[in-house]
Amino acid sequence: MPLHKPPLAGVRVLDFTRVIAGPLCTQQLADLGAEVIKIENVTTGDEVRGFDAEGKPDISPFFMAFNRSKKSVALDLKAPEGRAIALRLAGECDVLVENFRPGVMQRFGLHHERVRQKFPRLIYVSISAYGANVPMSDRPGFDPVLQAESGMMELTGEADGPPMRTGLSMIDTLTAAHASTSICAALLSRAGTGSGDYLDLALLDTAVGALGNLALSWLVTGELPSRAGNAHIEATPTALFATTTEPIYVAVPSDRLFRQFCADVLERPELPDNPKFAVAASRRRNRSELMDIVRGILATQSADHWLQRAAHLPAGRVRTLDKALESDEVLARDMLQSVTAADGSEMKLLGSAFKFTDTALQAAAPPPRHGQHTDEVLTRLLGIDPTSLQQLRAAGTIR
Repeated sequence: MPLHKPPLAGVRVLDFTRVIAGPLCTQQLADLGAEVIKIENVTTGDEVRGFDAEGKPDISPFFMAFNRSKKSVALDLKAPEGRAIALRLAGECDVLVENFRPGVMQRFGLHHERVRQKFPRLIYVSISAYGANVPMSDRPGFDPVLQAESGMMELTGEADGPPMRTGLSMIDTLTAAHASTSICAALLSRAGTGSGDYLDLALLDTAVGALGNLALSWLVTGELPSRAGNAHIEATPTALFATTTEPIYVAVPSDRLFRQFCADVLERPELPDNPKFAVAASRRRNRSELMDIVRGILATQSADHWLQRAAHLPAGRVRTLDKALESDEVLARDMLQSVTAADGSEMKLLGSAFKFTDTALQAAAPPPRHGQHTDEVLTRLLGIDPTSLQQLRAAGTIR
C-alpha cells in the first residue's frame, strides 16, 4: 500500500481550458491529487463534448479522453454575475489554467494582471498557440497548423511523398506535459517565496523544442534533414521491415545492438566486421546497401519467427489500436481502467502514465456531466445559498 497521499492533495485548480492541451494538463494535475474545477460555457460546455460520430451532446470519447476526475461548473462568463463568481473562485484556488486566445480573459476581466494583483499567491497559467505579448499572439492555432509551421510536418512522411502530420496531437500532448511540469515547479517555488507566478506556454515553443537533434543537425551542419518515412533519418538500421506474414519494426542503431542483431537474429555475424557497416556513421553512409541485405533476410520468415529471435532487442509487431490496448504489456501497467459513471454504467478510460511506489495517485473518476458540480462547488467554496443559486440559474448565469 502507498505510504503517502497524492502529491498534489490539497491543491485546487481553476480550469478554464478546452479541447486538448489545457484539459490534458489539468487532468494530469487531477491524477496527482489536485481538485480541478472545470469552468464551462453555460450553454454548450467544452466544445468537444459533442465531438463524436453521432454528434451526441455532453460526453464524447474526445471529451472523456482529457477530462476524467474533474468537477464541472457551468458558468456564463459574459454575464457580470458570472465573471464575479469566477473571480471569487480564483481566490479560493492555488492555480488557474486557461487556453483562450490572448485577450479573451481580458475581455472577461480575468486577465493575469488583474487576478494576480488581487491574489498574489495564485499561479496563473496561459496556454496559447504563439504565446502572449508577441506579434502573432492574437492568431488562433491548432496542433496540425503548428506541426506545419514549426518544420515538424516537413520532416514526416515518405522521402518521395508530401509532408505529413502525425496522426495524434503530439504538440498538444507535449505542451500539456510542459504545463503540468511548470505548475509543479511553480508550486514548489511558491512554498519558499510565498508568491505565485504567471506561466506563459506556447504550442509553437513546444513544437520547436521537440525538433531536438534534427534542429541541432541543421544548426551545426547547415544541411536540412530529409524525410525518411518509417525509417529513422539518422539511425540505421531502424525501420519497418516486411516478413512473410506481417511487418515488424526493428530499431538497432547502436554498434552493440547492431552486432547482436546480426549474430542472434540475421545469423550474419560477419556484417559488423565490414567497414561499410562497422560503426553508425558508416552504416548511415551505406544505408541503401545495408537495408537491402536486412530486408532480403527478414522477408524469408514470419514475424513470429523473427520476433522470437529478437525478444532481447528493440523489435515489435505493428499492432492495431485494439490489439495494442488489449496487450499484456498495457494491461500489466494498469493503462486501461474502468470507472462507474453517474448513471451507474461502466466506462473504460486510459490510465495515468504517472507511477509512484510510496505515493498514491488520485483514483480515477468519470468525466463530469455538463454543470454536474455547479451547486456543490459554489455552495462549498463561496457559500452561495440555494435561493441565490436558483436565481442565478433562472437568469442563465449558471447551469
